[in-house]
Amino acid sequence: MDSPLCDPAMLTRTYQDFRVVNAVVSGWWRIYRRSIRPALSTTTEATLLDVGSGGGDVSRALARWAVRDGLRLRVTGIDPDARAHLFATSQSRIAGLSFRRALSSDLVAEGARFDFVVSNHVLHHLSVAELKGLLVDSEDLARRRVLHADLERSNIAYLGFAAATWPFFRHSYIRPDGLTSIRRSYTPVELRAAVPAGWTVSRGLPSRLVLSWDAPNA
Repeated sequence: MDSPLCDPAMLTRTYQDFRVVNAVVSGWWRIYRRSIRPALSTTTEATLLDVGSGGGDVSRALARWAVRDGLRLRVTGIDPDARAHLFATSQSRIAGLSFRRALSSDLVAEGARFDFVVSNHVLHHLSVAELKGLLVDSEDLARRRVLHADLERSNIAYLGFAAATWPFFRHSYIRPDGLTSIRRSYTPVELRAAVPAGWTVSRGLPSRLVLSWDAPNA
C-alpha cells in the first residue's frame, strides 16, 4: 500500500479496514487509559500529535475517547501521503481533531510543541537513520511523553495474523501488508539496541511493542 501505483479502490478499503484491525490488535485503548488519560483535564486543553497517521483511525479514536470522557484534548494527525490525507479528511468531523500533510521535521522547523507525541505502526517502515531522526524530532516536539506503538516480530504473531485474516479482507491490502509489516518489525532486543538512552521498550498483547520517552521536566 506504500506504492504510488497501488489500486486506489483497494487502498481506500484498506484505510476503512484499519479501523477494525487496529481496534482489535493495536492496544491504543489501554495506552490511552494508562498513559494519556491520567494527564488530561476537564478544564485545561492538552495537545497530541499522531505521526504517520495514515487514514486517521487512531487519531480519531483518541479524540473520540477524550470527548466521551469529558476531557479536553486537541489531536493533530500528520502524514505526508496525499492519499492518506484525503481519506482522513473525508471522514466525519470530531471535536478537537485535525489533519495535516506534513513530516515531523516540518513541525520541528515551525517550533511546534505538543504534550504527547504518538505513532502507530510507523517504526518498522523506517531505516535506521529515519528511526533516529524520528526520535530526535519526537523529543523536540513533546512536552510530556512520547509513545510509539508497533508490532513485535515473532513466528506466533506472523502465523496468528495469517490465520486470523485468511477468510477476510480479500479486497484490501490488510493481509499482505500486515504480514510484510510483521516480518519487518523489531523484536524487543533489537529495538532496545536501536534506540538511544532514555527510551524504554515495553511489551504488550497481542505481539505489541511500545517505545516510550518522558520529557525530563514533565
